Order: sequence, then structure tokens, then C-alpha cells
Amino acid sequence: MTAPVAPEASKRKQAITVHLQNIPLLAGVNEETLKQVGAALKIRAFERGDHVLHKGSPGDHLMFVLTGRLQAVDLTEDGREVGLSFLSPGDYFGELSIIDNLPRSANVVACANSLVASLPRVQALELFYHTPLVAERLFMRMASSIRSSADYRTILGIPNAFQRVFALLNQFVKTAPGGLVVIEKMPTQQEIAIMVNTSRETVSRAIQTLLQKGVVEKDLRRLIVRQPDELSKAVIHKDLSATE
Repeated sequence: MTAPVAPEASKRKQAITVHLQNIPLLAGVNEETLKQVGAALKIRAFERGDHVLHKGSPGDHLMFVLTGRLQAVDLTEDGREVGLSFLSPGDYFGELSIIDNLPRSANVVACANSLVASLPRVQALELFYHTPLVAERLFMRMASSIRSSADYRTILGIPNAFQRVFALLNQFVKTAPGGLVVIEKMPTQQEIAIMVNTSRETVSRAIQTLLQKGVVEKDLRRLIVRQPDELSKAVIHKDLSATE
């Protein structure tokens, strides 16, 4: 099922076709439901640095990332930005406000030029309540988010900034086909700095330390983790962070 949609309030004027089955939340949903979703979707283009959502604004749409990259960002009591999570194509966000009808709980900012589709609250609730496959995926996503939030709070509680960087990198580690341990699509150093509440310079020094020790190796936009055990140990022990 595809839905041709014209971008709303966008500099891009061409029609855009959204293949709804390629959106993970909607994959496998029956055609009639997809037709209803497609008819209600609106698409907007955002440039890097644009605010997609503002904290405290009405939660009247479920949002889907079609292209680009977004980051959820909040502010501490003293006004500093803290990055919460990244959103990539296929991800959705804004579901909490859809469910409880309360304002948005964080800002969402475009890290790159992005296309975002929005589904009005009425249609989103219809989708949640009457499509068991979507409801199951929603529950699994919420459970995963709760676990990730707990891990993230633990990282922010680490006093040493180098160790916070190492802990966040450790969260990104994946095993690629063939057994290679990697960190794909590395966030920028500034993005990492926001996420772990430190400076970009500190992030740079921490990563450089890992490179010098042979724990990681740069490979385009990813890091190859040559010594996964050493990266894990660095989160706990201050050996690699002694130069901070």
C-alpha cells in the first residue's frame, strides 16, 4: 500500500509517495487500515537544526520519520541541553501524548534534512485500539524505552565524563554479520556531548584515548571495536579516563 502525499508547508514541492508497509509499525497491517492511514497522513520537510516538536506543545499527532535523522532533546534546570535519543527512518514518536492527551515531554530537533509524516490523534488512537499487531509493537517499544531510560539515567549518574562517554559508546555496540563488533552511524561528537552532559572537546579526547589504546578503530561513519572487553572495562575502571 502506498500513499501519495504533498509536503505540507515545505520548500519541496514534488509529490512524495510513502510506502506504508516499509514503516515498521505498519508492516503487515491490512490494506483497508493502511488506506485510512495514508489518507490522513501529512508530510513536512525540516532542515537541519529545525525544531520538529516543542516541549509543552499539544500532542495531537503521531509522527513517523521518513528520511533524515532527529534527536529528542530536553533541558536541565540550569538550561543545559541533554540529548535523549536519536530517531532514524522508520521510527515513530509522540505516542505518549497520543495515549494520555498531555503535552509533549521533550523537544525534537532535526540533526539532518528530514521528512516527517504526521497522523492525527483520532486516526492514531483508532490504529492503536483496533489493530492488535500495532498495539503489540507499541507495547514492546514502550518496554524497550523504559529499559533504555533506566540505562541512560545510570550513565548520567557516572561522575567521570570520560567514563560517561565510554558507557554511551558501549550502548551503541552491535555485532555485524561475520562477527565484527561495530558502532554504526556514529553520532557526532557534539551530539554525544549533549547526551552525556559534557563538552565536545572532552568527547574528542575520550575517543582519541580509545583509538590510541587500540580499543577502537575508525572506519568512515562507524567505529570498529577491536577490544570489546576493554571498552566495557573502561566504563567501570578509571584506567583509560585518568587523563581527563
